Amino acid sequence: MEIVKGSGVIPGELLAKVNSPADLKNLKEEQLEQFCKELRQFIIDIVSTKGGHFGASLGVVELTTALHYIYNTPYDQLVWDVGHQAYGHKIITGRKDIFHTNRNYKGISGFPKRSESEYDTFGVGHSSTSIGAALGMAVASKYNNLKDKHHIAVIGDGSMTAGMAFEALNHAGVENADLLVVLNDNCMSIDPNVGALRDYLTDITTSHTYNKTKDKVWELLGKISKFGPNAQEIASKLENAVKTSLLKQSNLFESLKFRYFGPVDGHDVVRLAKIMRDLKDIPGPKILHVLTQKGKGYQFSEEGNPTVWHAPGLFNKDTGEIIKVIPTSPQPPKYQDVFGHTIVELAEKNKKIMGVTPAMPSGCSLNIMMKAMPDRAFDVGIAEQHAVTFSAGLATQGLIPFCNIYSSFMQRAYDQVVHDVALQNLKVVLCLDRGGLAGADGPTHHGAFDIAYFRCIPNMIVSAPMNEEELRNLMYTAQLDETPGSFSIRYPRGNGVMVNWKTPFQKIEIGKGRKIKDGKDLAILSLGHPGNLATIAIENLAKENINVAHYDLRFAKPIDEAMLHEVFTKYKKVITIEDGCIMGGVGSAVLEFMADNGYQAQVKRLGIPDKFIEHGEQSELYEECGFSPEQIYAEAKDLLLEKQKAKVG
Repeated sequence: MEIVKGSGVIPGELLAKVNSPADLKNLKEEQLEQFCKELRQFIIDIVSTKGGHFGASLGVVELTTALHYIYNTPYDQLVWDVGHQAYGHKIITGRKDIFHTNRNYKGISGFPKRSESEYDTFGVGHSSTSIGAALGMAVASKYNNLKDKHHIAVIGDGSMTAGMAFEALNHAGVENADLLVVLNDNCMSIDPNVGALRDYLTDITTSHTYNKTKDKVWELLGKISKFGPNAQEIASKLENAVKTSLLKQSNLFESLKFRYFGPVDGHDVVRLAKIMRDLKDIPGPKILHVLTQKGKGYQFSEEGNPTVWHAPGLFNKDTGEIIKVIPTSPQPPKYQDVFGHTIVELAEKNKKIMGVTPAMPSGCSLNIMMKAMPDRAFDVGIAEQHAVTFSAGLATQGLIPFCNIYSSFMQRAYDQVVHDVALQNLKVVLCLDRGGLAGADGPTHHGAFDIAYFRCIPNMIVSAPMNEEELRNLMYTAQLDETPGSFSIRYPRGNGVMVNWKTPFQKIEIGKGRKIKDGKDLAILSLGHPGNLATIAIENLAKENINVAHYDLRFAKPIDEAMLHEVFTKYKKVITIEDGCIMGGVGSAVLEFMADNGYQAQVKRLGIPDKFIEHGEQSELYEECGFSPEQIYAEAKDLLLEKQKAKVG
């Protein structure tokens, strides 16, 4: 029995033999249930000690197994939506021995990734892309006359609420391409699903009479070969009659010209395999509605809070106890929690304030306001575009919406920010959580571009706090009557730097930075949280009698021109630091100012380089991007060394 390299985890007898879908196909159908038990245990063993997304992958063990058992992957194209659930897929497709490196620096990605494996047909991380991508593949296969090639999109019920999922469904219905959409219905995204679709799916899945009758439909479908070519037509008529009479409503999916099958038990691997074998012979667009339980097969996740067990971190697999490092002294809070408590504090004083988030109330801590003021805080589901335009609608009526969206997800709502918010100069406060390098989730979740993509929009204020106090004061300033138009505040994932963070509110003058420390040798200009990294470097430089000035810009737009005049009048050596892309970022804004005003200085810009940064701990990624405290220290010394060489020359 093989020991997995580097993990110390021994796979079960069947799993040990499976290093590819071809190996899986060598198993007998009656062995699949045992294989699923071993696969689920392997995921539990690894994730409990290494961390990662947990509940979603446990919930689709049987579905994943059935898909790879029946379909000819990678020739048949399997597309996972978001990818939180793809751990079993990775293990089956040749990455079992390195699975313990999942989400670690230089290890395999936590999401499907085309460059990692031929079985990862489409790179994912954001929701609701799977149907559109799989449809594109299906149309390409149709064009290339590959009639034996199948295309499967696996999408969760939460991701189905996004507009682009419906756009793809609407298009697929008219293309009549060979596309199977597997609707993984666990009634649970990261936070509980919201909206009318949730209610619709619940109606379907809770109709016992309907479910009982559906078994007969499946029996018919399983006998297609015996009935001959009219079997599908017979089954279709029976299905439609059942749905119309029992659900008393037309089927949403069939109105989009999809054949609808289900709901079926997503944890019966043998039945799933049989159903998929039948579906392979049915042409055109199809939806298989599969009912699963997030965290299935692990008692503590089944019985516990699904949100907690989505990505629980490290835990004791025997007791279910989530392992937390208990600090010996008071610790700074997470920036997201500062936001969550502060918006409630502000809303208690200002009745105009409303809270909006697209499906991430716990992730951004708007759940605090939703509990305290349920009529003033809204989870709109996975719908970033709608979240922004909904906020704009609130603003037209004199309300002040705080729309909280992760920086990388805000990319999806860019047009709405331009067209619906900024163009109309509406007072919407856009709070961008996870600004900068987000850590183990990698490039799909890094908030690298928001400074650059917001800086170019008229009527947009672009700000970033250096600490928790600054975040509170920027939020306070944004909601004041005298503060104009659209206001963005970006802050990072993780903890801040202040233990005593709950300080009295103070107005910040728009476009006004602050001088943290004067100096004489060179100046460092920082935006946002990286200013704290600069502070460490400056303290270490002071030990060598190097006197560095430090300016906290606060605003990328409008930038503090008076401060920049002071900097370029006094210093010929300047370093800019930001946790965002260098191209078009605040460093670029400083260079533009310098050129426009005829100053000459040597400026070194530190930030995220012009490439996609992979996953890892934030400190590892700061190092890779060149703005860790040690690298800031080194860059400052190099600049001054060049100055000394110039004097000698």
